[in-house]
Amino acid sequence: VQLQASGGGLVQTGGSLRLSCAVSGGAFSTYVMGWFRQAPGKEREFVAAIRTNTGRTYYTDSVKGRFFISKDNARNTVDLRMNSLKFEDTAVYYCAATVKYGSNWPVDYDYWGQGTQVTVSS
Repeated sequence: VQLQASGGGLVQTGGSLRLSCAVSGGAFSTYVMGWFRQAPGKEREFVAAIRTNTGRTYYTDSVKGRFFISKDNARNTVDLRMNSLKFEDTAVYYCAATVKYGSNWPVDYDYWGQGTQVTVSS
C-alpha cells in the first residue's frame, strides 16, 4: 500500500489550503484514513480521520469547524480542506491508513505517506 500526499504550501493567516492523499494498492474501502501533523520539536498529532466505508469523520478539537476531511472511493483519494488557517497550524502533514477503528494514535496506523509541508505566515 502506498500513500502519496500533496497540496502543501505557504499561505497567510486566514487563508485556505487543500491537501490530497492518493492511495494505491490495498483495499481502500476497508481503511480509516487519517491526517496527522508534526510541528518542529513536537510529537506527531492527530488532525482528522474518515471511515472510507461509512464516511464518518473525526476531528481534533483545535480544527473543528475549520478543517474538513472527505473521500472519493472511486479515485482512492482523501482530501483535507483547511480553512481559516492559523500560524499554529504550521507543520508537516501526513496522511495515513489503518484498518483499526477508534484510534487516533499514530502507532495504530499501518501505512504512511511522505508528508507535505504547510506553512502559515502570521
